[in-house]
Amino acid sequence: MAIPRSPGRRRTGRRRRWTAVLGVVALPLAGGGLLAPSAAAYGTASVAVDFPTHCVPPAIAGLPPIDGTTTAEITVDDPAPEVGDTVTVTYKVLSPAAGNPVDVALPADIMTPTGTVTLTGAQTGSLTVAGPRKNAPVPGLGAFPPFEMTGTFTVTAPGEIRLSPGDYNIHTSYLLELDTPCTVTDPPAPVSGTVTATDGGDPVNTRAITLSAAFGKAGERVTVTGAGFSPGADVTVAGWNGAVPTADRITAKSTSTGTFTFRPRINDPATVGIVAFEGTAWDPAKGAGPAAYRLIAEVPPLSQRVDASVTDGALSMTQAGDTVTFSPVDFGTGGPSTGGLRTVTVKDYRGGTTGWSLTGSVTDFAGPGTASIDAGRLSWTPACAAAPGSPSVCVPGSPGPVGGSGATLASAADGPFTGGEFTVDAGLSVDVPRFTPPGAYSAVLTLTLA
Repeated sequence: MAIPRSPGRRRTGRRRRWTAVLGVVALPLAGGGLLAPSAAAYGTASVAVDFPTHCVPPAIAGLPPIDGTTTAEITVDDPAPEVGDTVTVTYKVLSPAAGNPVDVALPADIMTPTGTVTLTGAQTGSLTVAGPRKNAPVPGLGAFPPFEMTGTFTVTAPGEIRLSPGDYNIHTSYLLELDTPCTVTDPPAPVSGTVTATDGGDPVNTRAITLSAAFGKAGERVTVTGAGFSPGADVTVAGWNGAVPTADRITAKSTSTGTFTFRPRINDPATVGIVAFEGTAWDPAKGAGPAAYRLIAEVPPLSQRVDASVTDGALSMTQAGDTVTFSPVDFGTGGPSTGGLRTVTVKDYRGGTTGWSLTGSVTDFAGPGTASIDAGRLSWTPACAAAPGSPSVCVPGSPGPVGGSGATLASAADGPFTGGEFTVDAGLSVDVPRFTPPGAYSAVLTLTLA
């Protein structure tokens, strides 16, 4: 029986985290079914709140605006995320301020709600939420029933993030397509849900740049568009020679939303790309790029220039299966129960300067009844290899315990130019204590690529 995958945390940013899960099984003495640990349910601290709302019925109804009260509640799937995690938010409208604007009864499943949730505290902004086309029948001029909308946001800062219900719209599709928009009269509405984010040790860098062209003649300008930078920051756009910025550069401030559009003139023959960064010197943690750019020579008469480009990809991993079966161990002697990690393939197709790290952590081995084997008894001996032509070198982690706190399986360092394809393996061994109760034992080994 295969161990089902456990849900991994999703991450975003310049260093994308990818999580895979292996069911790890030890079989001392007796047989029996494999035991998979159940996934823990996420909880959240939330409270229903009331707030004044201004709703505008469709013009066809001939009704004046409705100033009423909405009762709503915000919940999240993960109240304690790390920076970089994606949190799913549910906006529950328990009592809408508006109702059916026409005398005609509305049948089931013709309402489609959309709305926004406001973020304050450690992270500010808003996120869009939407609900399914689902509702109970609504009598003519009757109150709209409760409904739910969901959306997601990526955590970008540690601390308490407060969530308040925002504006919402109720769209009905029956005989006519009608909208009833409802806005918060005195925004923001009261806080209904909170999450407390922690710094996972890997700051999220959402900065990105795009170029209007991938090449140009010496002295020509290229339009560089940036997003995700700090609002009002001094940003330098510079040429890149594969290791450091070149003499081609321009510095100006980003907008209040962290965007910019600069048009630097490119002259330096050493320039093979373009980067953008905050501060006085290139820092990958506060920069974006490099984006490929090169100078081209004038085309002689009766000649043709031939141009090609290579686009960047993503950092990802796959694994050859999700279950590892260990060798059996005798009840009276204990000792090492061994197996092999299912091969993991890492593909770094970003073509930048950032390396990667593949780490793992394991739960305790759950056995029959209350019996268990401590996670610290699982050790591994990592091995990894880079495919021919890969710019980066794959470095295996140190042999030793994995445990609940985790250990490094393999990595590739930052460098002037990184990327490639890599295969990662490891010999696994569980040190089973003597006289461990016979039965099937299982744990979950989670691998995270960042």
